[in-house]
Amino acid sequence: MMSGTHTALREILEEDLEALRVWRNNPDQRRYFREYRDITPSMQKGWYENTVCRDDRVRMFAIAEKASGRLLGACGLCYIDWLRRSADFSIYLGADDLYIDDTFAPDAARLLLRYGFEELNLHRVWAEIYDFDSAKRDFLPALGFKLEGRHRETHWSEGRWSDSLFYGLLDREYFG
Repeated sequence: MMSGTHTALREILEEDLEALRVWRNNPDQRRYFREYRDITPSMQKGWYENTVCRDDRVRMFAIAEKASGRLLGACGLCYIDWLRRSADFSIYLGADDLYIDDTFAPDAARLLLRYGFEELNLHRVWAEIYDFDSAKRDFLPALGFKLEGRHRETHWSEGRWSDSLFYGLLDREYFG
């Protein structure tokens, strides 16, 4: 477990799966994720067993409120490339429909980045978001990420094409 000011990152437990699945299926949140379909209980169980528990290229965590232990969301480093020391940064808060807020999300994100750079010895952490995700367009630069590029019209959502925005944070920028 890693502990911050407001949050703790802990392993994802089987009993967390249903809440995480419900949050991911919320249309207001799902629009921000690569997975466009409703996630079934069997899909969620498969993700947990095959990705969270067995894939060496993934480090996923439950985000819990530090004071109460209440599950808030999930975050992780995915697509870890151990040779090139890079990983995809992922985070969301499903509790209370927060998605990205000003308290819990930054605290959890800093814990995850500390883990990635200081424990896993990553060189680069990157994130892909869609251009309509204004919360993360503000959130990622506040964490030190730099906008690195745009892939045009990669995501079909709500009757229109949207661009993917790619952000990156290097170890030398993190350690500053």
